[in-house]
Amino acid sequence: MNNVYLYNDSFNELISLIFYLLKNNIKPTNIKDVSYNPNLFEECIFLGIKSKEQDINNIALQFGYYAFRCIYYVYLSNNESKELIIYYFILNAIKYRKKITYMRNLKCVHETLRIAEYVSHETHKMKGFTRFKEINNNILYAEIEPVNNILELVSKHFEKRLKNEYWIIKDVQRRLFSVYDKKNFYIIPEENLKLEDFRISKEEKEIKEMWQLFYKTIGIKERKNDRCRMNFMPKRYWKYLIEMEDEL
Repeated sequence: MNNVYLYNDSFNELISLIFYLLKNNIKPTNIKDVSYNPNLFEECIFLGIKSKEQDINNIALQFGYYAFRCIYYVYLSNNESKELIIYYFILNAIKYRKKITYMRNLKCVHETLRIAEYVSHETHKMKGFTRFKEINNNILYAEIEPVNNILELVSKHFEKRLKNEYWIIKDVQRRLFSVYDKKNFYIIPEENLKLEDFRISKEEKEIKEMWQLFYKTIGIKERKNDRCRMNFMPKRYWKYLIEMEDEL
């Protein structure tokens, strides 16, 4: 029987669980969040390990901030084996300390750096592909559908970029909202925020039409290159880009 250790879906609790397993010399077959559905050959074990801030601080202090950021980005990824990758990364980091990110010959290190770079790359793209529209009460609203769970990372960008505006960003796939009140942003589940009463303002409709006209006007028909455009603007992002509505 394969032992699958469960944790409440939070980065802090995952890290505390991993440190507990390492401290007690427990080698898990797998690590998953509590929503995981096991197969017939797996036994789920929930130890109820509570998160400890000291465990998080130890990663940054002992392994370095870059290693800590890489681990966190892996956690935010959609990789099915992310928990085990983090487990083996920390296992080896205990030995190599701040040199761990240079040990690319280790599979867990190679995978951690690769996935972290992928998450960082998508976050960078999403900063440019997020399109806000004004709804009533002067609130800016945008929808995104990233592959990875990067709503928090995108929100941190717009917390600085649009710090004097009220805004809401929705992760459509994960059914999460990031709500900013000019001071802080809060990530909440969809059921805690109803948008039925929000309407697009008349001015927003006019601005949308002007932007679409501008986009078409500046385009040079003879230099159009769809393949090149999709390299910089992948088609899966077009759904939420105002200027691409006609092409869809």
